[in-house]
Amino acid sequence: MEWNVNPTLIEIGPLTIRYYSLLFMIAFLCGYYLMLRIFTGEGKSRDDLEDLFIYVFFGTVVGARLGHVLFYSPLEYLKDPLEILKVWHGGLASHGAAIGIPIALYLYVRKRSNQTLLWIFDRVAIVVALAGFFIRLGNFFNHEIVGRETDLPWGVKFLYHGTFPNPNPAAVPRHPSQLYESLAYLLIFGLLLWLYNRYKARTPQGLLIGLFFTLIFGFRFFVEFLKENQESWESSLPLLNMGQILSIPLVIIGLVLIFQSGKRGPMIVAEPATSVAKEGGGKKKKKARA
Repeated sequence: MEWNVNPTLIEIGPLTIRYYSLLFMIAFLCGYYLMLRIFTGEGKSRDDLEDLFIYVFFGTVVGARLGHVLFYSPLEYLKDPLEILKVWHGGLASHGAAIGIPIALYLYVRKRSNQTLLWIFDRVAIVVALAGFFIRLGNFFNHEIVGRETDLPWGVKFLYHGTFPNPNPAAVPRHPSQLYESLAYLLIFGLLLWLYNRYKARTPQGLLIGLFFTLIFGFRFFVEFLKENQESWESSLPLLNMGQILSIPLVIIGLVLIFQSGKRGPMIVAEPATSVAKEGGGKKKKKARA
């Protein structure tokens, strides 16, 4: 199969809309409406949801960008730190987002007594898995994060090369690793959503985020064997590349969270002391009348 789709969807003067950007925004819109359903079903406010998405948006973009800078090209960006702000140059790293989003969620939840950190982690994990599906699809349209050469019948020749429509004459069939990941993340999203719909508010705290880390980064570890290294210096690493090295601790964290979730059970929000006192007072009055 030859893949020669222009990564740019619309270009009118200075306005440029790429498939990647469009799919990124679709991911956030789908995530918003899914979380709206979850928040409404569990009696949480829409104002909280809007605040949550501001935190998650910046946690995703800042975390993913800094992850790419620190994990893959630190020396290059130290030479020109302003390049860090140009997110359209270089790229984003999902492992950085895996750090940035939890930090953002901690900042979001610390002033909300009716939501625990694990409660919000579990619900956000569902929409982040869905976002992973859209983002890897965007990578496919961008002709980036390509797989290694293959002679399998579904190998893809990525023809885009620098400028469009100039084809890459050296293109060879490669694993469509972006589609492998995209499909895997969609299936993981389906599993997480199914589990949530089964238990809803009774979902054991840490179960969904534990499954997210274990399955997402477990699959990421193995699919890296079929992908080209993102940076040339990774070829000098023994056995594993950077993506695999970063995935291992996240899989371990996921397994610990799954194991601990059975002990925690669902979130229980304590009733405010004032309302408990009022109920107690009401009962006493009824006794006196009797």
